[in-house]
Amino acid sequence: MAPLIEIRGLSKVYVQDFLGTEHGRVKIRLKNRRRVALENLNLNVEEGQIFGLLGPNGAGKTTTIKILMGLHFQTSGTATMMGRPLGDNMVKEQIGFLPENPFFYDYLTGDEFLNFYGQLYGMSAAARRQRIPELLKLVGLSKAAGVPLRGYSKGMLQRAGLAQALLNDPKLVILDEPQSGLDPFGRKEVRDIIVRLKEEGKTVMFSSHILSDAEMICDRVAILHQGHLIAEGHLSELLSTRINEYEVQMRGPSAELLEMVRKAARTVVEGQGDYFASFANEKDALEVTRRLASGEGTLMAYTPRRESLEDYFIREIEGKRAQERDAASTGKESAK
Repeated sequence: MAPLIEIRGLSKVYVQDFLGTEHGRVKIRLKNRRRVALENLNLNVEEGQIFGLLGPNGAGKTTTIKILMGLHFQTSGTATMMGRPLGDNMVKEQIGFLPENPFFYDYLTGDEFLNFYGQLYGMSAAARRQRIPELLKLVGLSKAAGVPLRGYSKGMLQRAGLAQALLNDPKLVILDEPQSGLDPFGRKEVRDIIVRLKEEGKTVMFSSHILSDAEMICDRVAILHQGHLIAEGHLSELLSTRINEYEVQMRGPSAELLEMVRKAARTVVEGQGDYFASFANEKDALEVTRRLASGEGTLMAYTPRRESLEDYFIREIEGKRAQERDAASTGKESAK
C-alpha cells in the first residue's frame, strides 16, 4: 500500500528582502538574503498512523506542513497526498488542518464560528446541526458555545480550532503545534482526541516540541534540525531498550551509606527528607538497595530508566550541532 503522504527531495529556500542603512547614513539599501528552511526532505506517513514531526524552533516543521497544505510552494522536490499531487481538490476535501497560530473572527460565538466553517466545507444545515454539538463536546467547549471567541483563552481558541479541523470528518488530520498554549490537562485532552482519531481509522500528522506528549501517542516520528532530517522511524526502533540509569529514592540513610552514595552516584538530590540518587552502574544501585534493606535506611523506590524520546532528541541535536561546529572550525583553519 502506498503511503498516505510521500515526500521526496523537498526543499524550500526563502529569499528575504529588507531595508537597512549603510555605515550609519540615512541612505537606504535593498538587501537580499537567502535562507534555507528545508533541504532534500524525504518522508513517508503511512495510513492509520500517528506521525510526529519534531524539532527545535526553525527546524522546518511548519514549512513542511505549509507546503503540504498549499500555503507555501517548494523550491524543489515533490510530494503527494493520498497518491495525488499537492493541491488536488479531491484530496483537500478529506483533510482537516489546524495552523500553529490560527486567526479567527473573534466576534463570532463558538457555535457561529463552527457553523461558518461548516458552510465553507459545503456541509448541509442538517449536517452542521448534528456535527457541531458533537465536536464542541469532544473538545470540551459545550458550555462556551454561546460565548464570543474574543472571550476565549488561548487554550480555548486552540481547542475551537481543533474542532474546526474535524468538522468535515477528514481522513487525514494535519496539526501544527496543536498543544501550544494548553495547560497539562488541556494537553491530555488533545492527546486523547488524537488517539481517538486513530481508533476511528484516521491518520494524524502533527508537529510538536512537547516531546513527552509525542512519545506517549506517536507510532513514528521524524526529527528535523535546520531543515535537515536527522532521524526517522518507529519509536521502538529509535529508542534504546537498554537501561541508561538506575534511580533510587531513599529515606533516612545512615551517614556511611550517604557518603557511599555521594561518591558512586551521578547525581544526588535531597527533598523533604528523602534522597534521590541516579547511578550509571547497576551494581552500585543494587548495593545501595541491599544496605537499605539491611537497616541503613528505608528504600522508597527503585527505578531502572531507559532512554526517553527527550534523551534521544537532545543527543541527536547536540551531535548534529557538534558536527556543525567541527565543520566550521575546519573551514576556518583551511581558510588561513
